[in-house]
Amino acid sequence: MKHLDITVQGKVQGVFYRAATKAVADQLGVRGFVRNEPCGDVFIEAEGEPAMLEMFLDWCCEGPQDAEVTAIESNEGELKNYRNFEVLKRGLFK
Repeated sequence: MKHLDITVQGKVQGVFYRAATKAVADQLGVRGFVRNEPCGDVFIEAEGEPAMLEMFLDWCCEGPQDAEVTAIESNEGELKNYRNFEVLKRGLFK
């Protein structure tokens, strides 16, 4: 198992990025969460098998049809053992 903190920049809010991210995460068995940031970015914490996370990260670089991803940053972090993947409302934990 591996943990990634992912920040996605570009036109990623208002294009169903979070909902699509959850659908892809559920398909790949990735756990964690996705939320919008006040600055317009999308922040994701993702945990799963390395091969599944690689496919998930590849998808994050594209996003859903109407998204325009301009940059993505990914850093390994400490495992938090999430049970599922959730879409969080903005500012819930900040």
